[in-house]
Amino acid sequence: MDSGGGEGYAVDDYESLMSTTDVELLKTAWRNEKAAPEILKFDSNLVQRSRQLIQFMEETVDEFNKNGVDPLTVSLYQMDLDRTMFLLRSYLRTRLQKIEKYVFHIRKTAELWNRLSLKEQQFAEGCAIDLKDHLEQSVLSKLPEQYQSHLRQSAASEDDDMVPEPQLDAYVVCRSKRYLGAFQLDDGGEEPVNIEADDLYALPYKSIKPLVESGQIDLV
Repeated sequence: MDSGGGEGYAVDDYESLMSTTDVELLKTAWRNEKAAPEILKFDSNLVQRSRQLIQFMEETVDEFNKNGVDPLTVSLYQMDLDRTMFLLRSYLRTRLQKIEKYVFHIRKTAELWNRLSLKEQQFAEGCAIDLKDHLEQSVLSKLPEQYQSHLRQSAASEDDDMVPEPQLDAYVVCRSKRYLGAFQLDDGGEEPVNIEADDLYALPYKSIKPLVESGQIDLV
């Protein structure tokens, strides 16, 4: 009787957690991160809750296996666990890939730097040092002095023209959570776009960036 009651309690707790929106929120954060040209703000609270959920799911599956719960039921719970782990790992991995690609741009842009978690900032610092050392040892040290910067094409350059930056003008596919009405994409005089709820649109990321950051529009 005790084990049965404990098992029922675990199932109730598990289903209560799975009924929350955190998995869906994680899926949205993952999709937005994969589709956005630039790195987005790290959602530390969501990541922490997702890790706690994964830990509880692992404990629940272990408990089911010990108590001889029906294998089909266990496999369904395992599928939920695998899906959540995939979303979290892919979300974090996508962010690291962006940091590696745009590390020098991110480090010099306060807005982007502040979007990183503390561990991501530490990763970025190490990545920047390693990349700078590699460039200097393999290429830059063999060039004339005026061309040895890893940030600029030459000493005459006024900007960091060797630093890759995300293309914010790139088109992205997006969906609005609610009716937004006529939305002006830019100041170029183009006709406003009428944004309906749940319809798909292909729009320049730069134009809808504030709506993505505020959570009004999701990328697909």
